[in-house]
Amino acid sequence: MAMKNVGAADRAVRVVIGLVLIALVFVGPKTPWGWIGLIPLLTGLISFCPLYRVLGIRTCKN
Repeated sequence: MAMKNVGAADRAVRVVIGLVLIALVFVGPKTPWGWIGLIPLLTGLISFCPLYRVLGIRTCKN
């Protein structure tokens, strides 16, 4: 399993942004680009961001 590299505050922001972007598919401009929100939503839910790993970034305390 991948090591966690996304902290609690970062996770919360990612989940909220992801949900807002996904909502754009159903309300507002109803654009399919809202599905891009799956990326921050999933990385927030699993506490792991592949890009953070490549860049050597960790926002969690462990």
